[in-house]
This record gives sequence, structure tokens and C-alpha cells, in this order.
Amino acid sequence: MKILKTLIITFIFLAGFSVSAQYDAKAEFNNIQLSYSKTTSILFPYAVKSLDVGSRDVLVQKAKGVENILLLKAGKQNFPQTNLTVVTSDGNLYSFILNFDDLCPTLNVDARLRIGEDKSLLFSLENENQKEIKEYALLALSKKNKVSGLGSKNAEIEFKVDGIFIHQDVMYFRLVLGNDSRINYDVDQLRFFIRDQKKSKRTAAQEIELTPLLCTGEFSRISDKSETTVVFAISKFTIPEKKKFTMQVFEKNGDRNLELNIKNRHLVNLEILGNL
Repeated sequence: MKILKTLIITFIFLAGFSVSAQYDAKAEFNNIQLSYSKTTSILFPYAVKSLDVGSRDVLVQKAKGVENILLLKAGKQNFPQTNLTVVTSDGNLYSFILNFDDLCPTLNVDARLRIGEDKSLLFSLENENQKEIKEYALLALSKKNKVSGLGSKNAEIEFKVDGIFIHQDVMYFRLVLGNDSRINYDVDQLRFFIRDQKKSKRTAAQEIELTPLLCTGEFSRISDKSETTVVFAISKFTIPEKKKFTMQVFEKNGDRNLELNIKNRHLVNLEILGNL
């Protein structure tokens, strides 16, 4: 009996120690020391959609050309303790306590190693949840069903759509870019837009540019004798009468440009992606 009591007490002690250690680790993670003369960086798993800092004494900005890294620095010596709140595109909320320490600042924080998450947020339709979009884009990428007849070729370069899917308010286009030549194909620009089927000689063509929400992979270079398949997610749309949805790929420092057009009839049988 004494042995059993001893084991129970030991278990309770270890469990309490574990919870305390987790709490301390999270508390330590949430506390960031900032310097006036050094820059602190925070790496997030997804792009930063919004941020709020509790004091003007702290300088915060995104790293140049990067959406998921924040750079912080004290804008004033010995500023009073304040806080930073960040919302990322996967729908998570992060909170940090900021303190001044010019001698031993925290230089790097990896939010991907965070113990637990604060909250999951529900984005509005105008502010889509990127994590969910990515999951459905990967589902569309893995689907075996294919469409045919939507392609374009130019000088041994082939550009085609072999799958069109939809889930709620997002459409997913599975694109294949193949390079059958011996020269690498570098993509300079990829455009999506809706325009008139026929351009009148007396009027300018009207175009509505569509900006993708996400792409599943690298689409900037297609090596010789290879092809790549990616899925682009685009907010749902319809194609008005006498208009078409056009995709254009332009080659960097070359003229192997391609264009393909999609009409309303191509969207009639698009595949609906079920809930994950």
C-alpha cells in the first residue's frame, strides 16, 4: 500500500511539473526582449495578415519581400512594457509581451515552435483563410479526374488546364506547363483575366484582372524535357456573355508565350470538392 501511495504522489508531482514547465516555456516564449540598437525577427508559419503594437515606442515592420517575418526594434530607450498582437493567414492569433533590454535582446523567435495556439479566427469572405484554401488546393492537385481540350502549344512548350474544381467561394485550376525542348523555360509573368471574346476596331478591349489567392508550388522555371503541375486558387467568378477567361504565360527573355481561353461551357461540369 505504501508503495502504491508513493507511486501516486510521484505521478502527481511529475504531472504538475510537466504542466508548470509547459506554462513557463510558453510564458518565456511570449516575452520578447527588444533592443534600441539591434533588430529582433519573428518567423510565422503563414503570412501576417494584420498586426497591432500597443505602443509607438516599438517599431514593427514586415521584412522586405517576405510576408511571414516581422522585424522589431525599440524606438525609445527603456520603453514601458507593452504588447504585440499578430493575425496570420492560417487563422491563428499570436500575442507577445514586449520588454526593453538593450544588453540581451531576443534576436530570433520562431512562432512555428509555439507551444499551443491562442485562437482560431473565422475570416470573412473578403479575407479568405489561407490554410483552408491550401488544403483544398492540395486536394485538387491529387484528384485523378481530368479535363481535356484546354491547352496551347508554342515551340515545344505546352500549357494546359487539366482540372477545374470548386469549393464554396473558391475555384481551383490545375495547370500543367511542359517543356519538351532542350532550353529551360523561365516564366516572366502569368496572368489571369476576363476579357471580350472579340475586340472591336473602334473600341479598346476591356479586361478584368483576377489575382490568385494561392499557388501550390513553384511555377517560375520549367527545366528542359520536364513538366510541372500546380493548382491556382482564385475567388469564384462567372464569365459574362461574349467574354472569356484568359490565361497567359510569358517567357522571360524569350518569345515562347502561350495563351489559352476558357468559356462558360467549360465551367458547366467543374468538379465540386467535398468537405475535408
